[in-house]
Amino acid sequence: MKAKQNTCQNCDQPYDDGFRFCPHCGQKTNDELTLGVLFYNTISNYFSFDARFFKSFIPLMTKPGYLAKEFIKGKRLLYLHPAQMYLFVAVIFFFIFNIYVREGREVLDKNMQGVLDSRYERIQAMDSLKAKDSIEVNRYLDPIKNKELVYGLDEDDIKVVDSLSKIKIPKKDLNTSFSFNEKEMDSLIALGKTDEELYSYMGMSDDAGYFERKFYAQGLKFYKTMGLGQIYQTFIDSIPLAMFFLLPIFALLLKLFFYNKGRYAHHLVFSFYYFSFLFVVFSLVFGLNRLLPIPDWIDWLIAMSTFFYLLIAIIKFYGQNWFLSFIKSGLVSFLFLLFVLPLSVSILGVIAFFFY
Repeated sequence: MKAKQNTCQNCDQPYDDGFRFCPHCGQKTNDELTLGVLFYNTISNYFSFDARFFKSFIPLMTKPGYLAKEFIKGKRLLYLHPAQMYLFVAVIFFFIFNIYVREGREVLDKNMQGVLDSRYERIQAMDSLKAKDSIEVNRYLDPIKNKELVYGLDEDDIKVVDSLSKIKIPKKDLNTSFSFNEKEMDSLIALGKTDEELYSYMGMSDDAGYFERKFYAQGLKFYKTMGLGQIYQTFIDSIPLAMFFLLPIFALLLKLFFYNKGRYAHHLVFSFYYFSFLFVVFSLVFGLNRLLPIPDWIDWLIAMSTFFYLLIAIIKFYGQNWFLSFIKSGLVSFLFLLFVLPLSVSILGVIAFFFY
């Protein structure tokens, strides 16, 4: 009796019923796509990059939604795994992107150094005045406090000495804007006040917890070093990690708007390929601008084209009409760009400030 024949979902070749793996291509015969299977394939295939990338690259760029649809259908060995594709192009993108980051940090560091030099000169002048007049302060301070007549100092000299004796650290309510007087702060630094005293002047409460104390410590560090470039670099270095959270959130938005169009893992596959497309496009834009500056209107046109790519990909992947797909893709993009992305940038900014 002839055995029952099945057809492999990946290579479309027949095989006998009961086989666990296809005898032609090696793919599992019962490989239902779940979230666990998706990430298992990611780990097992991570170090097996081969010619499948070149088979996948042209469809990725010219056939929106095609690779994701083929992967869901079962063709998981013919093309590069979506997560592997994403990781590969992300490395290339951030390599190119970091070239621009380095140049941007150099500009920030140069500007901040000018501010820092000016402040340093002011503090040095105050420190020099304090050293020069230290003996005079000790000699004349008590008579000034007692309102006695002082010989050898004119009215302006008395004001200078008196001002040195009256510098205090005022108590303030918690103020996270650092809206203190810079000249007063520089005077305190010139007088050698401790960090704790400076925190108090900046507004830190006496019973400050870890996060409040850390906030003021970083604020003082920033004031002394003007480390905007360091914060900027820390922010940029956090972006690749943030993308591993943003992409699943994008997939979750797709799941909400296409809740009856498959498991969450299906939407995650679509997101991997779409973000891979985005990284390729912006890598090309940054690379071309590096070699030959492109007019801004062309850059914006290319950026806008990524939305139409998303629209076409959604139409083909989810099989809905163009009008409904346009509404849903517009809402997904709106929510992601106007809510998820700004919130993520804010969180990254806080992390960069606290840990630069």
